[in-house]
Amino acid sequence: MEPQEQAGVLLGNAAGYVATRTIRIGLDHGLFALIAERGPVSSADLAEFSGIDVLYSEVWCRSAFAAGVLEGHDEGAYTLAPHIEVLLLDKSSPGYVGGLFKVLTQPEMFDTFDRNLESGERIWWDQTSPAWIAAVGETGGAFNTRFIPGGISKVPGANDRLVAGQKALELACGTGVGLMRLGTEYPNLDLVGLDGDAHSLDSARSLIDDAGMSNRVRFIHSSMEDLDAVEEFDAISINVSMHECRDLEKVTAAVHRALKPGGYFLNSDFPFPETGDGIKTVPGRIMSGIQFFEALIDDQLLPVDFYLDLYQRHGFSETGIVEVTPLHAITWARK
Repeated sequence: MEPQEQAGVLLGNAAGYVATRTIRIGLDHGLFALIAERGPVSSADLAEFSGIDVLYSEVWCRSAFAAGVLEGHDEGAYTLAPHIEVLLLDKSSPGYVGGLFKVLTQPEMFDTFDRNLESGERIWWDQTSPAWIAAVGETGGAFNTRFIPGGISKVPGANDRLVAGQKALELACGTGVGLMRLGTEYPNLDLVGLDGDAHSLDSARSLIDDAGMSNRVRFIHSSMEDLDAVEEFDAISINVSMHECRDLEKVTAAVHRALKPGGYFLNSDFPFPETGDGIKTVPGRIMSGIQFFEALIDDQLLPVDFYLDLYQRHGFSETGIVEVTPLHAITWARK
């Protein structure tokens, strides 16, 4: 590669950084939502509607236009580019990616890594900020929206098992979004949510109570490694958390014991690339960025083939992969 070509690669990386920060500002200050509601609007109109400085509004609009998230119209007016309203604003959509721009610009992603680079000091979730937790929750929520029921329906036999089943367990249930979706989609199921964080479980109970599902959902305050179920489940699911297990072998063995014969383990997670070419793709580059935070909590995202080998070592009779998006895959196993 010639110097000019290499410079183009570097400058393209810088341009991506500018676009990411521009999008984050637009999300935080409600600028995209205002344009969606009132567009086409000029930068001066946007400043008036939002209460921001007129010059700053012009600078932001120009950068958002350059990033391809705004479209320009006559007399300096702007609208959202096609599909941006869904992708950046609609948290109920399977295509929602707005949370990712918040995650990537939180201090926990790169600043803490930079500060701890020499010491190698690790952190845990209880040392992160509420803003970080909220941003991760938005991103994980989009995974759950794609996972339940669309992703599950692509796993051979899994949807039928859940429709006819009696009981399911969600590991690392967090604030309960996945449990609520499972309960809504599969009304015959009684559900159990397990999580090691008491604050998350309190939030999950509130969400489940508000949804009118408290008679169908129980909670267990425990780490995944300490799962010692005396009951059997038709399905056990986990969303964007399996790679954070402290002991993957122990958790997988416990999952196998806790499933009924023919029951499913459904693992929704990032499919980290196994090759250099894969890492250089856009999804691979994003996942490589996520690895900075994962390193801080002493783990890493894992390739899908790793999970399939793991399931087979622990006696599952069937295994498989469903690609949901380039950033989202379901690995599954059947007892």
